[in-house]
Amino acid sequence: MSDVEFRLAAFDAPESVRLIQQVQAEYVERYGSADETPVEPAEFAPPQGIFLVGWRDGDPMACGGVRITEPGVAELKRMFVRAPWRRRGVARALLARLEDEARGLGAARLRLETGARQPEAIAMYLAAGYRPTEPFGHYAGEPESRHLAKTLRRSEASPR
Repeated sequence: MSDVEFRLAAFDAPESVRLIQQVQAEYVERYGSADETPVEPAEFAPPQGIFLVGWRDGDPMACGGVRITEPGVAELKRMFVRAPWRRRGVARALLARLEDEARGLGAARLRLETGARQPEAIAMYLAAGYRPTEPFGHYAGEPESRHLAKTLRRSEASPR
């Protein structure tokens, strides 16, 4: 979707907080509770991370971030597209931009955790080249948790 502008944002900026609250509400609806993974806003600020908000016509409609968790490895967090904007390519465009940002932070691998009750997200990640990986993080022992990762190749499209 070419009319979406992805802008760097603080994790705790008002528009970021509103979108994160919406994704948390969706987790409550699907799983019965919010994502309890510990996160700190500073983890999503350079040089260890980045957070993006997608805008269209002055409306914040998507968000997502990456944070470095160990040398060469970044984690994707809080990726979300508001319902009216889904199935329009926004998530794929955001994911591609976040992958570029992770490369720029020095990551060679990007991993994520999602849940079995998000089949549309799992399908998108698999289509984008993510594959099952060893469990990690806060939900490593949860049976409904799905852990995926992708090797990030340096590309000429990468901004850094």
